[in-house]
Amino acid sequence: MTTKSFLVVRDGEPADGLCGAVVAIGNFDGVHRGHRAVIGAAMKRAKALGQPAAVMTFEPHPRAFFKPDEPLFRLTDEAAKLRLLASTGLDGAIVLTFDAALAKLTAEEFVSRILVERFAVSSAVIGFNFHFGTNRAGSPDFLMAQGKKYGFAVEVVPRFEDDGRPVSSGPIRDALAAGNVHSADELLGYPWFITGAVIHGDKRGRELGFPTANIRLDSACALRHGIYAVRVSVGGRHYDAVANFGRRPMFDNGAVLLEIFLFDFSGDLYGRNLDVAFIEWIREERMFDGSAALITQMKEDSRLAREALRKSGNAFPPI
Repeated sequence: MTTKSFLVVRDGEPADGLCGAVVAIGNFDGVHRGHRAVIGAAMKRAKALGQPAAVMTFEPHPRAFFKPDEPLFRLTDEAAKLRLLASTGLDGAIVLTFDAALAKLTAEEFVSRILVERFAVSSAVIGFNFHFGTNRAGSPDFLMAQGKKYGFAVEVVPRFEDDGRPVSSGPIRDALAAGNVHSADELLGYPWFITGAVIHGDKRGRELGFPTANIRLDSACALRHGIYAVRVSVGGRHYDAVANFGRRPMFDNGAVLLEIFLFDFSGDLYGRNLDVAFIEWIREERMFDGSAALITQMKEDSRLAREALRKSGNAFPPI
């Protein structure tokens, strides 16, 4: 968790605390290891210059603005992204609303109006493939030229790889869609997690001896349906748990739901927000020959989840 103040500036809000900052610019969905390389470069430069270090990011995700009818599996919503960014040691984040007004800015207008006039950045740090402005005309080379024109430094961070694999949001989404949480977590640098409020369910888990905390995830979440070993944060404490994400084919085959059975926990969680970190894939959802067979399998799932969580140590995202 962050140990210092973290300033969030949105659109036209006063930016005194972040004016003159070294800014890392990007979407930062997932705040994965590649993003952290860009953030780390910004923090190193900021320390050398004696300036604050910040990220400049965009909400909603630009892809959601340009293609609103196409579901976007976000690795982190805005709140989760800001929590992860705060944990890096940055001084703050500039969150710009990505709307029609921002989308129509040319690359040069983005530099002159936002980077120079609005925030007077001392330096900008971007990834090798960052583009901006109308029609994505602003390239890293263009930004470097603009930096020379306006008097701020630009650093372009090269592709970040993990044993030859490029670290980017796309492969992480693909890994989660395949249920390969190990691969996703290696690329992220922490266990992937969701945050959500516990809602009332049909109480079927309680009848079976496995009372669950139920959370409805974003409809665009493409995580593979199945059983997972998870670790849950409740009121500052962590609990090991096993979770089912899917449609419950044994019963209603209904709306997709995350159902979490917390080990060694008793209490009322309705309405509370939980952080749920995915540690290990266990199996797919499937049908069983009656409730007795299902209960037997749920006991085995719990055993496997406990074992996986024991091996994982205290793995949890830095939030």
